Amino acid sequence: MAEIVSAITELPMESLPDDQVLALCDMQMESQQQEVFSELLARHQEGQLNDVEVRQLDELMQVYRRGLVSKARALKVAVERGLKPALN
Repeated sequence: MAEIVSAITELPMESLPDDQVLALCDMQMESQQQEVFSELLARHQEGQLNDVEVRQLDELMQVYRRGLVSKARALKVAVERGLKPALN
């Protein structure tokens, strides 16, 4: 699924069909990635990460941020198309 999402998010969001835009609005990190991310974040706050884990956390943070940007862009397009209500 990650490859599909990556390919979709490389296209201009405005060119995607409604179903793909809505799917991107609801996109979430894969459950295994989310579990590792949460664990690494908790251990980072406690100062318990080694160098390898710090790099892994950085990589997952990049995945998380890209996902947030894609979701925000998709939500903007979905609102413009009348597929989702505007957030107030």
